[in-house]
Amino acid sequence: MICHLSLLVVLSLFVSQCHGACAEVDSLTEAVAGKGFLLGCISCKRREEISAQTTVDWHFKPLGEEQFRHIFHYDHPSAEILHEDFSNRLEWHGTQDRDIQIGAIYIHNVTFNDTGTYQCTFRRTLFLELADMHVIVEKEVELSVVAVANRELTAVISEIMMYVLIVVLQLWLIVVVVYCYKKISDEHEAREARKALKDQAALLESKDNCDGVQLE
Repeated sequence: MICHLSLLVVLSLFVSQCHGACAEVDSLTEAVAGKGFLLGCISCKRREEISAQTTVDWHFKPLGEEQFRHIFHYDHPSAEILHEDFSNRLEWHGTQDRDIQIGAIYIHNVTFNDTGTYQCTFRRTLFLELADMHVIVEKEVELSVVAVANRELTAVISEIMMYVLIVVLQLWLIVVVVYCYKKISDEHEAREARKALKDQAALLESKDNCDGVQLE
């Protein structure tokens, strides 16, 4: 029983990484000039059983300016780049469905002029039994563009901890498998020993019966 529970715990930890629920993770905020960058934006639907239809808009306010520019619109399956400064540079990397929860876009060939505030807006219609509900969610990303990537200490520590956790889980799985194998092997040997004793007792009983017949 302990073996089964341990194996289930280990498997659930690995499965959860592949089939986790929606999580509203913040976007990275530092891009490198000349490279690509993924602008993340997630708005999780609270009740998965309710069907919905969503559109996503991205606006951009350059550093030092006051007004936002409408740069991108997505209404599945149509994606539109709406500002010439981003012409042929934006690509939809979000949910490939009308029920959008991930509204990420990818910027190709980032320039220093891309520094500023990005705002993504989810316009979601929830199809309820009594009446449709309209929900608007807005999120902002402050993006800075640098010449060379700087790895933050927290990112390095998180990456190290992730690998340590993977190694620990693998070692634990090995220990559990070895323990279970040894336990099963011991139980098998015990059964064989009990069977051998039973066979030996039956043989002795049979021999005693034969001796009794000869004496008569």
